Formats: sequence, C-alpha cells, structure tokens
Amino acid sequence: MAEQKKKQPVFTKVEQLRPLAEGLNLTVKVVSSKMIMPRGRGDGTQGRQMRLAECLVGDETGIIIFTARNDQVDLMKEGTTVILRNAKIDMFKGSMRLAVDKSGRVEVVETADFHVKENNNLSMIEFERVDIVV
Repeated sequence: MAEQKKKQPVFTKVEQLRPLAEGLNLTVKVVSSKMIMPRGRGDGTQGRQMRLAECLVGDETGIIIFTARNDQVDLMKEGTTVILRNAKIDMFKGSMRLAVDKSGRVEVVETADFHVKENNNLSMIEFERVDIVV
C-alpha cells in the first residue's frame, strides 16, 4: 500500500472571507474580547449554560468578529495569536461572523509577526440576500 501524503492546510486571509464560507484556516490576533449573555436556562434544567463572547480578531488584511463558545472563550485573550482550524462564516443580521464549531479547533500559538489592519472591518459590511428565480 502506498503511503498517503498528508495534505497541508490552506490558510486564508481575513480580507478573502465571504458569506457562508466554511472549512477555513486562519492565523489571527485577538484585538478585543467581550463576554455576551450566557445562553441556557438559569434553573439548570437544560444542562450546562453556554458561554459566548464576541471577539474582534484580525490579521494584516483586516478584522472580523469571531463568536467564541464555551471553552473557546478562555483562549481568546486580548493580544493572543490563535489558529482557527475548520472555521466557518455565519451570517448575523446581514453581517459576517467567524465561528469554529465542534468539527474545528482553536489553538493558541506563538505571537505572529504582523500588525492587525483595524480599518478594514468585514463585520461592518452589510449583505443582503437575493433569491434568483430561473
């Protein structure tokens, strides 16, 4: 049996992100992180509460909001460099949000050698869904 070569991941830059893209790999720095309301029922009947944080992350091409869930929240500290593996773009009120679900991974790595371009926020671009009937 022939040896299979491991496929190297392809890394995407923030400015290349598009609505509903998935299977994305990015290296980004955390610009800011803000806890938002925990989800779930307070009486504990639904099990463990979900923790959510909105984090502004970016690279040398732009920034975008990353929605961190549960254990990801602890990794997303301001100034930290992370690799987002198998990330996807979710749409929220017409704008893009980056997310990593259970099929992906968030890894803290050594500080990257780039300055975040903060004047190109992709989450500020509003998209409108247009259905085309053929």
